Amino acid sequence: MGKNNSGIRLIHPILWISTLYFAMGVPFVTINAVSGIMYKDMGISDSQITFWTALIMFSWTLKPLWSPFLEICKTKKFFVVATQFAIGILFALVALSLPLPGFFKYSIALFAIIAFCGATHDIVADGTYISFLTNKEQAKYIGWQGAFYNLAKIISSGALVYFAGVLEKTKGVTHAWMIIMGIYAAVFFALAMYHSWILPKENKEEKKGKTAGNVRKELWEVITSFFTKPKIVWCVLFIILYRFAEGFAIKIAPLFFKAPRSSGGLGLSTSDIGLIYGTYGSAAFILGSVLAGYFISARGLKKSLIWLCCAFNIPFMVYALLAHYQPDDLLPVGIAVVVEYFGYGFGFVGLMLYMMQQIAPGKHKTAHYAFATGIMNLGVMIPGMFSGMISDWVGYKLFFIWVLIATVPAFLATLFVPFPYSENKEEHN
Repeated sequence: MGKNNSGIRLIHPILWISTLYFAMGVPFVTINAVSGIMYKDMGISDSQITFWTALIMFSWTLKPLWSPFLEICKTKKFFVVATQFAIGILFALVALSLPLPGFFKYSIALFAIIAFCGATHDIVADGTYISFLTNKEQAKYIGWQGAFYNLAKIISSGALVYFAGVLEKTKGVTHAWMIIMGIYAAVFFALAMYHSWILPKENKEEKKGKTAGNVRKELWEVITSFFTKPKIVWCVLFIILYRFAEGFAIKIAPLFFKAPRSSGGLGLSTSDIGLIYGTYGSAAFILGSVLAGYFISARGLKKSLIWLCCAFNIPFMVYALLAHYQPDDLLPVGIAVVVEYFGYGFGFVGLMLYMMQQIAPGKHKTAHYAFATGIMNLGVMIPGMFSGMISDWVGYKLFFIWVLIATVPAFLATLFVPFPYSENKEEHN
């Protein structure tokens, strides 16, 4: 750190990129995965868990609709600090709600507000990254961005879930999870204070002339131009169906691991689930993502996409095998999760790159990419909402057979997906 000629303090970007994207990852992972394990421990049914924890993820789908209005007043730094502080308060309230008789309705409402704050935080965090870094710096630090987002996944769904399992043995389930939620609160209070000091200051002059009226006009232009893109209906259908089977599997898999063997589950402890998902699974995901980049670079996206779809969807077969054989040993479960997460990481890169290259290009590239990712989340959220009901109805064995059937639309969509833009075209905005 030092000062420039104007006396303004200069801070190395990695000092705020790392913590900013760690803070971005935690709310999403906590609501999407960790909350399900907590509610399972506390006796909530699979159907309630999957419906409500999927439904409240809707904020991440709708975030493009309010993102332009954040530019009217205040600064990105203000919203980063405010949302982090709010998330800290909300996690503390979740902890306090857990001993109450109606803890589920209170805590799920608080998680819904955390989701809104988390989605808003995503907008201003990405905006900070884009605004304060040059194109060269953005490329330079993109790896750090992804690494610390995934670190949030490892710590949240791995270390903290494992710690919850340890605490359950001495503190009981409710108090164990109260402590975990308290840790989340403390982390976000610390992040808010750190970012109030470390984040670069924004030039307020850039906001002059922006009003709610012209922002609404700009938003309408972004929406209409998105839905008039070439072959957009088929492109949207593809990004929804690509993750359709995942929407079912991802919600039920940890609940299946936790369920007693007499109910068709594997009867794993909370600590075992944290160890498998947060360490082995996350490492396999990162490795798959890295290797997919080289694979696509060598072959091109159009030639690679069906293979990426296979890598993404076929590994869901491991859950059907686990449900059929119900192994006693932890090793085959760990191997299954590594296989599935490696395929997940390998195949997911193809979908993200397709949205960047075939949906986002044009005048509103950033906004259209945000729209595409929001629509993509619908493909996971909707099947996730009903996954618990189906699982309760047919049992885990038949449910994971259904997941394999649900991969068929993804293969069909991938085989016929359009490529409106040339892969080799160099876009100039």
